[in-house]
Amino acid sequence: MNTAPKRIDVSLAERSYPILLAPHISDWAAALEPALIGREVLLVTNDTVGPLYAERILSALSPNYALERLSLPDGEQYKTLESASRIFDALIGLKAKRDAQIIALGGGVIGDLAGFAAACYMRGIRFIQVPTTLLAMVDSSVGGKTAVNHAAGKNLIGAFHQPSLVLADLSMLHTLPEREYRAGLSEVVKYGAIMDASFLAWIDDNRERLNTRDPAALMHAVGVSCAHKALVVKRDEREQGERAHLNFGHTFGHAIETLTDYRTYLHGEAVAIGMVLAARLSVALGRLPAADADALERVLRGLGLPTALPRTLAAEAMISTMQLDKKARVDGLKFIVLDALGCANQAHADDALVHAVLSKAS
Repeated sequence: MNTAPKRIDVSLAERSYPILLAPHISDWAAALEPALIGREVLLVTNDTVGPLYAERILSALSPNYALERLSLPDGEQYKTLESASRIFDALIGLKAKRDAQIIALGGGVIGDLAGFAAACYMRGIRFIQVPTTLLAMVDSSVGGKTAVNHAAGKNLIGAFHQPSLVLADLSMLHTLPEREYRAGLSEVVKYGAIMDASFLAWIDDNRERLNTRDPAALMHAVGVSCAHKALVVKRDEREQGERAHLNFGHTFGHAIETLTDYRTYLHGEAVAIGMVLAARLSVALGRLPAADADALERVLRGLGLPTALPRTLAAEAMISTMQLDKKARVDGLKFIVLDALGCANQAHADDALVHAVLSKAS
C-alpha cells in the first residue's frame, strides 16, 4: 500500500469519466480545468463544508470563469425539491447556459442535490463531484445516481446523470467528524460483503488503521471501493441487474432513515444496521451460514458502527415503509441477500419472514 495518487476510469459507452484520488490536492485549477467546458460555474456546497474548502477552489478558478457559490443547510432533511429549486435559482441568476457546470462540494446530500439539479437544468448540464466525506468518496459520488427525498421515502425523485469528473482529496477526511467518518466505513464494508471476501478480511485485519485514518490504509480502502463501484456501473449503468447488489442493506436502511425522519441515524449508520438485517434475512432464507452473518456483524462493530435495530421501530412500520421503497415491485419486496461473504444475489421474501427477522433484531 502507498499514498500515490490514483486514477480509476468509469468506462461507459457515452459518458466515461475519471475518478481521481489524491492524498492532497494543491493545484485545484489544474485538477478541475480539464473537465470544465464553459465559463459559468456554480459551486454548490453546505454551511459546514463551505467555510473549510470552497474558497480554495473558487480562488483557483478565478478570474477565468464566471463563478457563483451557493451554500445550503447541512443535513439529509434538506435533500428536497425546495433545495433543488434554490440551485435552479442560482443557475438562472448566473445566466447559466447549456455549457455551464456545477461543482458539488460536499457529502452525499450535496452530490445528490447538485447532480439532480444538473440533470434537470436545461434538460441536462455537466457537473463535477468533489466529495468531502468517506461515504461520498466510495459510493454516492460515483455512478450517476442523483435524487431528492420525499416525505414518503428516500430518493423517490431522481435521475441517472453521470458526472464529468470525480475528484477526491483524501486530506479532507481529516476534518470529517468522527461519527460521519465511521458512517462512511459502512459503505467500504459493503463492497467486501457483496463482491470481495478478501477485501472484507483486509478491512477486519486493518480496522485499527482505518479507525485512526491511516493515510495508506485509507487510500487502499477508497481505491478498492471505487474500483469495484466503477466495474459494476460499467456492467450495469441503469441498475437492471448486478448494480442492484450495491443496495445491500439499503432497503432496510432507507426504511430506518424514513421512520426516524432522517434525524436519528446517518445514512451509513442506517445501512450498517440494514446490512446486518439483510444478512440475517439471508440466513432465514437458508442461503447464508449464520457464522458468516455473525462475522459481518463483528466487522461492523469493530469499526464502531451500530448493528441493532432500535426497539422504537416496529416490524409492521418497517415493512410498510419498505413497500414504498423505489426498489419495490408489483410481485413484492426484493432484497439483496448473501449466498456467501463476497457473493450477493437477489431474492424475494414474504412479509411473515421479514417480520420474524425484524422482530428478532429489535
